[in-house]
Amino acid sequence: MIFVTVGTHEQSFNRLVEYMDKWAENHDEEVIIQTGFSTYEPKYATWQKLYPFQQMNKNMSDARIIITHGGPSSFIAPLQKGKIPIVVPRRKDFDEHVNDHQLTFCRMIDERMKNIILVEDEHDLGDVIERYDSIVDHMNVGQNSNNAKFMEGFEKNIEELLNR
Repeated sequence: MIFVTVGTHEQSFNRLVEYMDKWAENHDEEVIIQTGFSTYEPKYATWQKLYPFQQMNKNMSDARIIITHGGPSSFIAPLQKGKIPIVVPRRKDFDEHVNDHQLTFCRMIDERMKNIILVEDEHDLGDVIERYDSIVDHMNVGQNSNNAKFMEGFEKNIEELLNR
């Protein structure tokens, strides 16, 4: 199952909702979309404007792939479940947000943390979904935690001290 969430921002995100609905039409995998304030109503995917918190959590837990907008809490939630989200930032030029802060922030997270799959053009989503497992297999996600990095460095320092 693929779960798509566009958050609760009051501007629509029809670009993502419509793309994933059309993707669902031509694929056997179930697609569930939280459409928020989007005006496009899916015809092939299961959808609801807003899901209660517990249902959002369940959808994320059950999903093979989670696709989110670029709001931090929406892509941090899958990471906390050990899943790599596909992130499609809302963009000002499509009237999906007031500015491009999601795009800027997601580019920074992608470059620094390397724990999200950033998709800037929704037309690339089909290919990314198809290659998802391969993409995730090549990501070094476990080493991107600050705690893991600290512990790795700490252990190295202790070993150097003991070997003196």
